[in-house]
Amino acid sequence: MSNDLSEEEIARRAALPEAARRALEEADARKAKDASDAAALPSDEIGGPKTIEPTRYGDWERKGIAYDF
Repeated sequence: MSNDLSEEEIARRAALPEAARRALEEADARKAKDASDAAALPSDEIGGPKTIEPTRYGDWERKGIAYDF
């Protein structure tokens, strides 16, 4: 993730204590992992309503049964 950092950010991080740099590196690693995990998820809802607008009169309908959340 350090490749995405600007020269200014790299210089700012270099001036920080070692513990702070480690914490930022760990946070960058978590963000990169979360981004890759999110990209691996399917974009379509599984088992959800097949229509464009799932609501009718403020209720959700599934197989003829309306659910009011």
